[in-house]
Amino acid sequence: MNNQEKYDISFTEAFSIDKKKLEKNLEYNSIDEWDSIGHMTLVAELEKNFKISIETDDVIDLSSYQKGKSILKKYKIIV
Repeated sequence: MNNQEKYDISFTEAFSIDKKKLEKNLEYNSIDEWDSIGHMTLVAELEKNFKISIETDDVIDLSSYQKGKSILKKYKIIV
């Protein structure tokens, strides 16, 4: 499984959504599932799938599907 697939699975599993909902403008609170609890579930999925520990500042900064990709670059993960 490549990094893009892992990334997409993190979102679809955390929010229990179809892959079709993954788009450039998917942002925090743009769907009902991405609330504060869903946000922490997403962080846990990303940490599990990429075997990393995401720093608190990055957890707070993770505000969109696109932003998550740039955050992962800090951990040397290219999506």
